[in-house]
Amino acid sequence: MNKRQNFLKGLIKENPVLVLVLGTCPTLAVTTGVSSAIGMGAAATAVLLCSNIVISALRNIIPDKVRIPCYIVLIAGFVTMVQMLVKAFAPALDEALGIYLPLIVVNCIILGRAEMFANKNKVIDSAIDALGMGAGFTLALFMMSSIREILGNGSWMGFEIPILSDNSISIMTMAPGGFLVFGILIAVVNKISHGKNSKKNFGCAGCPSADICGKSNGEQEEAK
Repeated sequence: MNKRQNFLKGLIKENPVLVLVLGTCPTLAVTTGVSSAIGMGAAATAVLLCSNIVISALRNIIPDKVRIPCYIVLIAGFVTMVQMLVKAFAPALDEALGIYLPLIVVNCIILGRAEMFANKNKVIDSAIDALGMGAGFTLALFMMSSIREILGNGSWMGFEIPILSDNSISIMTMAPGGFLVFGILIAVVNKISHGKNSKKNFGCAGCPSADICGKSNGEQEEAK
């Protein structure tokens, strides 16, 4: 995979939200407005980029047995820095995102890319992967929030849309509307890709912790 393919895979082929179905909680929570969705996408991308770079640079130093706790500590540090910057320079965005900004620490997209990619690849490739996945995450949030805000509030980026503003569908800003738009977008992406993206093996062979799990099972059997 060249660098261009590495970046583009995050947009459609391996979109973290619409194909891998990761980060669903913030996706449904912050997509009631376009501005907050873009802010969440930018914040998550910044954390993903920084964490991927550092984890890739330290991949030969971090002990394998404690790599997950180390990843979480690094990610938490970057999330704290991003949160402080948002509070200082964009207080309105910080208020809009609320608890979901610090919860980037446990976002499956960031920890997943650290384990599946940054842990096995060089710094430049890991940075490109982070930018691609971040762009795919932001794109998914942008599409969902645009649909929900236009139909639910009759506005876009806070600007009222004639006719729609007086005939808004309030349920689109609620949880049912979020799940509806989420499902429709997943179906559209699946249709565009002819279902190829969803045909993956999710068994033990595809798990990044399969080796450790196997060793643990073996140790337990020996103990018995």
